[in-house]
Amino acid sequence: MTGADAPVVLIVEDEPDVAESYELWLAGRYEIRRAHDGEHALDVIDDTVDVVLLDRMMPKLSGEQVLREIRERGIDCRVAMVTAVEPDFDVVEMGFDAYITKPPERADLIGTIDQLLERATLDGALQEYHSLLARKGALESEKTLAELEASDEYRDLLDRIDAKQAEIDDGLGDMASDIDFVSAIRELADDADGDDQDGSAAFDRVTDAEEER
Repeated sequence: MTGADAPVVLIVEDEPDVAESYELWLAGRYEIRRAHDGEHALDVIDDTVDVVLLDRMMPKLSGEQVLREIRERGIDCRVAMVTAVEPDFDVVEMGFDAYITKPPERADLIGTIDQLLERATLDGALQEYHSLLARKGALESEKTLAELEASDEYRDLLDRIDAKQAEIDDGLGDMASDIDFVSAIRELADDADGDDQDGSAAFDRVTDAEEER
């Protein structure tokens, strides 16, 4: 059974068998809630929801409409589209955080949820950056290089990614030295548990990285 602090995952899926399968896969790791269509999802979603698994093709309200309303309400959750619809260039303007093609594997579904939960700790600019990268990845998984190169939407997406990366770089300063520092810290911990018991070589790398920051 999940604890009181377990992340909340809302499954929005109009096919009961599919929704039940997801719930069986995820039970025990997260607190699961279900909505049987888009209207129901908007009735039950609130700020306690951490991740939404959102079907794209549903009656009454589509997944795109639900996603747009979630963003307009300012609900702070991550949204993964889980759909049989192959991504087209219209996904450039969608605000999802991940795009999963049906039928997903259990490991892929859990891996995506855990990744989105980790990203929830990032600031707004970094979250938007990851969202843009998710749209880029969705397109590149289905489109040929020629199709991508011919698309104005794809070129616009690349420009937005570059602009967001520049914004993040300006806000964080020298990201490369920070990354080197964190990597060195991890190496120190690994070496302390391994053959290099005193961790002297890794400690030197930490010191060098810290001096460069």
